[in-house]
Amino acid sequence: MTTDSMTIDRSDPSRRRAPGAARPPSAIARFLEQAFATVFLAGLLAGLTACGRGDSDAQRPPDGRLTIAVIPKGSTQVFWKSVHAGAVKAARELDVEVIWKGPMREDDRESQIKVVEDFITRGVDGIVLAPLDNVALRPAVNEAVSSRIPVVIIDSSIDTDRYESFVATDSEAGGRKAGEHLARLLGEKGRVIVLRFLEGSASTEQRVHGFLDALKAYPGIEVASSNQRSGSTAELAYQASENLLVQFRQAGGGLNVDGVFCPNEFTTFAMLRALQDGQHAGKVRFVGFDSSDTLVAALAKGELDGLVLQDPINMGYLGVKTMVQHLRGQGVDKRIDTGSTVATRENLDDPEVSGLLNPDYRKWLGEE
Repeated sequence: MTTDSMTIDRSDPSRRRAPGAARPPSAIARFLEQAFATVFLAGLLAGLTACGRGDSDAQRPPDGRLTIAVIPKGSTQVFWKSVHAGAVKAARELDVEVIWKGPMREDDRESQIKVVEDFITRGVDGIVLAPLDNVALRPAVNEAVSSRIPVVIIDSSIDTDRYESFVATDSEAGGRKAGEHLARLLGEKGRVIVLRFLEGSASTEQRVHGFLDALKAYPGIEVASSNQRSGSTAELAYQASENLLVQFRQAGGGLNVDGVFCPNEFTTFAMLRALQDGQHAGKVRFVGFDSSDTLVAALAKGELDGLVLQDPINMGYLGVKTMVQHLRGQGVDKRIDTGSTVATRENLDDPEVSGLLNPDYRKWLGEE
């Protein structure tokens, strides 16, 4: 008896069809069923892969443009508004969608981690992140990359190499510029204090490191304090500034300190308020980092002696541009330095310095 699947022995009673019973499927029908099942399974797997990758068409805008999430450290400072402006500028130029979302406070690590996780779930095409903490944000970045969502880091470094590019100021170099500028102002001698920002902020720690490293070349300069931190709110930063200054207050009301350094806009503003309220502004040499209207006015009045300026608009612009280049299959550099410049009372009106002191973020954010 032939057992080929295409041949049926009709003499075998067990193979006879009862009256009214359904006809067994033919070999062609069975083949079609198997083919359909294979195609269905392949489609299902492809869909799951796309969801894991985070770049499925269902998550993109209706016009099919790339969607880039930009996650800053904070939302209220002029610096972050300028980064936002640069991201918007790049989005318009490159015809992509940028979604801007970050924590309100620059110490809210949990909130920033949740923002990253939400964008992973949403399935954006790429994430541009300014990590609040170089360690705490590492698992979220690794999760994004494992979900096939590439990450570009801006402003502050992170303790992983699973990113496409790091777009930021060379913070140590900026700190060294601040140290060298303050040393010249002091005639290479005197006592100096530092107010640090929050622990875990890689960029500000690197600036302080560069600052202190530069002062090692000047044996006549004593670093009297460099371990005090600002706290996470404006009032805490102001209180920390006052507490630091009290340690060096003399009997006559003056300060037994000659120079001060602060590594970002937040700490610089807080220290400026404390110096002004204590009638010390302009009496000690003071170098800060970043700018705002208040800090520019203080620089013009001589209450500040220098501001190390980044280019936050360019940072936001290059962060988005670098991500888009990567997504479009173009090579990108692992490290991109956006540069820094020291603004003084003497160069306030230089076009390059003036543009950094007064970034035109309002134009890009529609606040004019």
